[in-house]
Amino acid sequence: MPARALLAAVVAAVTVVTAAPAPEVYPSPGAGTRLLDHDALLGEHPEKGWFKANIPFVDLPDEQIESVYYYRWRAFYEAQKYTREGWITSEFLGPVGYSAPDGGIVAAAGHHVYEGRWLRDTRYLDDYLRYWTRGAGSGPKPATELLNKNTTDWAHQYSSWLADATLRRAEVTGDMGFATNLLPELKRHWERWSPQYDPGLGLYWQTPVWDAMEYTASSYQSPDPYHGGDGFRPTMNSYQIADAVAIADLARRVGDRGTEQSFRDRAGSLAKAQEKWLWDKDKKFYKHVMRDDNPDRVKIADREQIGFVPWMFHIAAPGNAQAWAQLRDPQGFEAPYGPTTVERRSPWFMKDAERGCCRWSGPSWPYSTSQTLTALANLLLDYPAQSYVDKSDYLALLRGYALTQTKDGKPYVAEAHHPDEPRWLYDSKNHSEDYNHSTYADLVLSGLLGVRPQQDDSVRISPLAPESWSHFAVENLSYHGRNLSVVWDKDGRHYGRGKGLRVYLDGREVARQNDLKPLRVPVPRGEVKPLPRLVDDAANVRGEGFPTASASYSNVGNGDHPAQANDGQNFFLDVPNTRWTSYRSPNPTDWLAIDFGKPTATSDVRLFFYDDGGGVRVPASYRLQHRVSDGSWVDVPAQSRTPTAGNDLTRITFPTVTTTALRVVGTPQPGSSFGLTAFQSWRG
Repeated sequence: MPARALLAAVVAAVTVVTAAPAPEVYPSPGAGTRLLDHDALLGEHPEKGWFKANIPFVDLPDEQIESVYYYRWRAFYEAQKYTREGWITSEFLGPVGYSAPDGGIVAAAGHHVYEGRWLRDTRYLDDYLRYWTRGAGSGPKPATELLNKNTTDWAHQYSSWLADATLRRAEVTGDMGFATNLLPELKRHWERWSPQYDPGLGLYWQTPVWDAMEYTASSYQSPDPYHGGDGFRPTMNSYQIADAVAIADLARRVGDRGTEQSFRDRAGSLAKAQEKWLWDKDKKFYKHVMRDDNPDRVKIADREQIGFVPWMFHIAAPGNAQAWAQLRDPQGFEAPYGPTTVERRSPWFMKDAERGCCRWSGPSWPYSTSQTLTALANLLLDYPAQSYVDKSDYLALLRGYALTQTKDGKPYVAEAHHPDEPRWLYDSKNHSEDYNHSTYADLVLSGLLGVRPQQDDSVRISPLAPESWSHFAVENLSYHGRNLSVVWDKDGRHYGRGKGLRVYLDGREVARQNDLKPLRVPVPRGEVKPLPRLVDDAANVRGEGFPTASASYSNVGNGDHPAQANDGQNFFLDVPNTRWTSYRSPNPTDWLAIDFGKPTATSDVRLFFYDDGGGVRVPASYRLQHRVSDGSWVDVPAQSRTPTAGNDLTRITFPTVTTTALRVVGTPQPGSSFGLTAFQSWRG
């Protein structure tokens, strides 16, 4: 094409406007303490800027607990998936056939919200909660055996505690307005469990598999160990009680006294029925009661770990603490990599556990372990004193939980662990890696370090860490629009700020004491600037239609397809992978293109180059181009770039260009190729 014609085509295809500065990628951490070396604590984490902006940093004398803490934040980072409705938190890094649209699975949604509530960037959970209450996650699903024949929408495929989690999250952010805005949907969600309500008992029933627990001691005692065992369970009923209490609290905040009283009454009635029917006065434990062929409503003989769940929501009666004697009983739930999912004295303990996933009849299960640790913290911090367990038991259980989360000498979490041996039982390649089905950071923050969020303008600090520890710290935790730091220095030498416990807000000391006794600290609300809601026009999580990705060459033999670069996910694992590479390409340069399918405005492109330190490296150079009206490609004008980085963010901003496609043309380093884990195009 002649130069003059090319210039005319470019002018016709490009609209350049004088725009406001591009929004910051991450929320600003703001003023705070600077006691810890954040770079050193993050180690080899990718995209360190994300973690520095988002997570509370901790410093612990227990290396195992601390290393898993930072690993689990990395796993949570990997689990963020961008969809056409915004962000969701995934359970599996790869897709599974029984998930809701775009990959959501509601079974662990409560865990996801408890864990993610500590992030400074609120957009992830804002989108995620909308997904389950208003979006595709609340939409219709087939009522089939594979997807739960008892329910007809994705948000009810599995049991969950969405309303409770929404309120618990608001206690950290201080934004009750977001939570109350979801009140109509949370009420509807609660009420849609009504087909599984038994008015005779005043309880809800659930099938163990749709409690996310197939092959349990409960279901083994039915004709169908996988899909059987319908019964009245301390999980499902505790979730409904907790959600009813949360809805009542939110209704009170908006002055809806009718809804408040209705849901408080429902919660009270359910709690009484649970005590009557599910509490075994002889065995001192909450148990499953079979629904079918059980006219006398006899409880099963076996204690299952789900019997600790009522304490997770402060529902258990204060006089029932004797149940916790089973936690450290060698014939109960005690295990070096435990607790076990059913007591050892049960005849169903470890039945068929070695035959393959998934059997919750003995193996150590992170989902349930994290529930038990949350419940134990509540018992120790919020219930009357008792003699069955103490702070040392919390630390021992948390440390055992941390010890399970290793593989080949590195932090790792899969689906279920052997209770007595240092190995994962259920850990399928391209499926179980960094399995996001539980909490861990939340247990360190709200339990071990005792940051207890409140609905008013205060915070409770009640550490379960032992006073014998020489030191610990949580630094710049985002709380009610302020940065909260809590520091323990037994002799004053570790941090050089003096001995004892000190609390800081935005870097200023606001409280101190010599011991670790509980204290409540006023927290005046800080200014929270709304974060802009952005759209990634390049993402296509479903791989259908536009935008489409294509490339000059792809290492398809290793699964490095072009669509892996715009699938809404961004992580840097070898297995499973979510990247495109030009590995073994014969070409001197290669390109990856995103076709929007229509003219699209773009001004903020974010690239994440994959670098494995071997055959795939950051390119020696690259060009960002856009397609013009005659189908040819030209460099995007007036680019402003951050340094090119491997396994990290490379950002290119420029005056807005309207185009139908973008592409990156890379020149690899000698002897290597290049690749991308994510190609994003953001707009406000």
